[in-house]
Amino acid sequence: MIVSKNVMSKKKESKYRLVRIIGVGALFLIAAILLGFLLLNGKNIAVLNPQGVIADKQRELILITVGLGLIVIVPVFILLFAFAWKYREGNEKAKYTPNADGNKWIEGLWWGIPIIIIGILSVITWVSSHELDPYKKLDSQVKPINVQVVALQWKWLFIYPDLGIASVNEVRFPEKTPVNFELTADAPMNGFWIPSLGSQVYAMAGMSTKLSLEADKVGAYDGSSSNISGKGYAGMRFKAIATNKQDFAAWSKAVAGADSHLDWAAYSELVKPSENNQVAYYMLHEPQLYNKVIMKYMSHGDSKDTMEHEDTSHMHDSMEMNQ
Repeated sequence: MIVSKNVMSKKKESKYRLVRIIGVGALFLIAAILLGFLLLNGKNIAVLNPQGVIADKQRELILITVGLGLIVIVPVFILLFAFAWKYREGNEKAKYTPNADGNKWIEGLWWGIPIIIIGILSVITWVSSHELDPYKKLDSQVKPINVQVVALQWKWLFIYPDLGIASVNEVRFPEKTPVNFELTADAPMNGFWIPSLGSQVYAMAGMSTKLSLEADKVGAYDGSSSNISGKGYAGMRFKAIATNKQDFAAWSKAVAGADSHLDWAAYSELVKPSENNQVAYYMLHEPQLYNKVIMKYMSHGDSKDTMEHEDTSHMHDSMEMNQ
């Protein structure tokens, strides 16, 4: 009788211990969910709030991959707690079934589901990699805007070769208009990213990469560097401003009449490292500035004067070979 009571007492103690563990775990989980809700409530998470066709497709990819991942993750955690409860120390009714190892149905289930999910993700990856290729220009009836981007230490230079203007730490373009970016760097490698509009691409010295984006509506969107590039990296931010066509035309006209002129001499001062730079506008006096920046790293020791007077056609040929 005494032995029976001791056994019952141990069972109750084990049961209460497990209940306490589960209760504490549940409280931590609820606290984490509430804390996450409080921290994210009202926040604008750019990648989940797309303002362009590319960003919208990328959000769909994020949601699809998270959903497919949850198909595996959720059952695994449910089974974890189920097994912990079923095979707890105090449950004498739990059956020991070592022969279940090698069961064809069970093996097929836990290998088959991940294989199917990986297969689905492979198809999605193949299709989306081609559909969202940064070099692929967007289909549109609207004439695109061409913008050349140079990553400097620690600021962004935007050149509008067709408009004869340039700006620092601000890029403007009309809404619902494709923007064809060409990117390079005159500094350590950097990452160009406007989360609300889509893909990020790297900007590298001596190379020219491409990216096409489009804003669905008027707005100001945050842009930044996505690659650590030194002590001024944190302040290497810019604004991407989508306007209506009339405002963009007025802005570009005003910048074309700016007092500050950007030629190679002015660029040589601009390229010097500086942090937390303010927005600046320039009238472009060097039409081949972007090409010359790239040629700086292809001159093979040529003198500055030789580089500055490099033949334009030779520059274009070199860029095409580099791409």
